[in-house]
Amino acid sequence: MSTANTGTTPAGLPPVIAVDGPSGVGKGLVTRWLAERLGFHRLDSGALYRILALAGHRRDIDLHRGEQLAALAARLSIRFVGTTEDDEAILVDGEDWTHDVRKESTGALASLIATQPPVRAALLQQQRDFREAPGLIADGRDMGTIVFPDARLKIFMDASADERAQRRHKQLSAKGIEARIATLREEIRARDERDRNRPIAPLKPADGAQVVDTTGLPPAAVLEKIEALLQRSRFV
Repeated sequence: MSTANTGTTPAGLPPVIAVDGPSGVGKGLVTRWLAERLGFHRLDSGALYRILALAGHRRDIDLHRGEQLAALAARLSIRFVGTTEDDEAILVDGEDWTHDVRKESTGALASLIATQPPVRAALLQQQRDFREAPGLIADGRDMGTIVFPDARLKIFMDASADERAQRRHKQLSAKGIEARIATLREEIRARDERDRNRPIAPLKPADGAQVVDTTGLPPAAVLEKIEALLQRSRFV
């Protein structure tokens, strides 16, 4: 874990905690816990990319055509309902897309469109609009580097690809979704390669981010580390 180095929130703006990292490292657990712990709003930025990718795919839009996807983003009505993983629902134009949005295949589609400047520009302001009092917990891949560079606390979470594949397999199995661990592992590694090496907003720790490796750690141990960061950053 790196030495504490928090950002400075501009006057009049609610504070932000940015939690970045690849899929399967525990960002959902941590950001939901933080939102409840502090009474803050929560942004799942990855879901926005997943929703747009899935919407484009269902409308037969070439996912390499960023301008068309950006135009589509402006027309979508997106709502997040619920406060926990068990009761959370994602409504798109009034329909429940939760199951399909969370599929690993949808995550792969999201990784493809996330490299395109028009898509990132279209979703950037939508993400920043989630910043409301009393504060925001932002979950994503570039929350601390691009979307909220002034975040008061920046956390970068990581874990080995093998462990993340095991976790993802367990999550999918619990939801009745079939998947092979070997396939998940390769998909995770391929997605990491794309995300870390893309020319725009590559996946990396923000300047001053606190790096938390969750490999081999049970949830309680991860949250203990996060609680320590909250206290060092004077959120509690």
